[in-house]
Amino acid sequence: MTGAVASARHIRPCSFPAYSFLKEDSMTESSPLRSTALSDPDSPPDAPDVRTSLLIAGDDVTTPDSIEVRDPAAPGVVVGRAAAATPEHVAAAVEAAAGAWPAWAALAPQDRAAQLVAALDALAASHEERVDVLVRENGKLRFEADIDLRVFESRTRLAAGMTDDLAVQHLPGPPMRSEIHSLPLGVVSIVVPFNWPAAILAASMPYALVAGNTVVVKPPPTAPLATVLTLRHFARQLPAGVVNVVTGEDAAVAPVITHPAVQRVVFTGSTGAGKRIMSMATENLTRVTLELGGNDPAIVLDDAGLDEAALQRLTVASFLTSGQVCMGVKRIYVHRSRYAELVDGLTAALATSVVGPGLDPSSTMGPVHTRRQQERLAEYVAQAAATGAEVRELGELGAGAHPDGYFVRPTLVLDPAADARLVTEEQFGPVLPILPFDDLEPLVEQLNGEWSGLCSSVWTSDAERADRVARTLRTGTTWVNNANAVAEDDRAPFGGFRRSGIGRELGREGLREFTEPHTITYPS
Repeated sequence: MTGAVASARHIRPCSFPAYSFLKEDSMTESSPLRSTALSDPDSPPDAPDVRTSLLIAGDDVTTPDSIEVRDPAAPGVVVGRAAAATPEHVAAAVEAAAGAWPAWAALAPQDRAAQLVAALDALAASHEERVDVLVRENGKLRFEADIDLRVFESRTRLAAGMTDDLAVQHLPGPPMRSEIHSLPLGVVSIVVPFNWPAAILAASMPYALVAGNTVVVKPPPTAPLATVLTLRHFARQLPAGVVNVVTGEDAAVAPVITHPAVQRVVFTGSTGAGKRIMSMATENLTRVTLELGGNDPAIVLDDAGLDEAALQRLTVASFLTSGQVCMGVKRIYVHRSRYAELVDGLTAALATSVVGPGLDPSSTMGPVHTRRQQERLAEYVAQAAATGAEVRELGELGAGAHPDGYFVRPTLVLDPAADARLVTEEQFGPVLPILPFDDLEPLVEQLNGEWSGLCSSVWTSDAERADRVARTLRTGTTWVNNANAVAEDDRAPFGGFRRSGIGRELGREGLREFTEPHTITYPS
């Protein structure tokens, strides 16, 4: 967030145009996560079966085998099938990117940027179709899928406007003078997660391309279709091989990490998976950018504004995309003097939630993405309840909710044990622990010593106090009176401390992740 620290009564809901759908005045008072879907909720079973191929050197490449993609809201429904790449397919994609790299890198940054912006024009005609596909394979609400794809475009334009940051730096003499050139690395592999695939891809891919690299993108196996369709339209406007796409199970596409031509791997996912990626990358000393798990705390101070608008922001910060956002609030620490007020306020805000298919206009929350997520959340809640925590399961299942869907109603878990898994691990779902605290200083010390260091937020009506507390928190991003994607400033770098990641995406720092400095020194 930029500018003055916002109070709870007046806050800019978003610094990025594509998130304007989430402004406070666009939601009903009773439904903080209200869907703006227009599609018939009965349409998914009758929708066409989507088929996608690989994209290698500008060509669609089919494979004998495919992977089924199913609807989390109705797991018996096959949304489509994505090509199942073999290691040989992946090697061919990496080699195509390596072959396209010299010519792409030789272009001026401004020329590369202009081509990326022009390529976005090819996406307009298929936007609504891709939104519906993303809802059906991912489970999120339709308005969230719409934002996801629009952020891909917005972030691409933002990266295209940063070519000046690649200008040569001059160090004048005497006794010598030097020039520092920012050179592209070569081939970059980008491994994309399921939750916000297009937006997360655009936190790195356009930056890599503007910097002069070529890319191989590996979409998530459980939700690859909309990403492949987007990149197919986009990549065909660029020179062949500049953007390549491979889909398949993780084991089969391992060469996106281990191929010796890959110079950087960008991965977004869990901390455990990030460790495995980093281990694989050591084979060739390949650079890595890892955006990993975040058990992000919100700290609600004793002077926080808890009016309807503030509670709405806190609800969205915690339950956007059914809680499946790395930068979302995963637990709330609230001063004991405000604990009951906050609990009652969030209970009221969530009481009218309707959990159902993302294409159903009445849904305010979609399913979680997999059966395993649903089961793990139930395990967390059961463990917390066994230790005496109160569990409030709120809202209702919508009339269109399939009995086999991976639906989880928004749940508040009140004052669980400090060592409960729901508190110490990233739950990644619509289950929120709320814990009272008495003294701020030991709480901050505790949080700064934990494994997670991705995001945090401070909620207070005192701007000076907000600034003072925010500066003590050791996380990659700290928000004031807001949190999650609705509050992200895409001009700023994003990434985590400690086991929440390595490196940064977005902003100047994110652009430079895809370059290496080359110094030329002359006699003065």
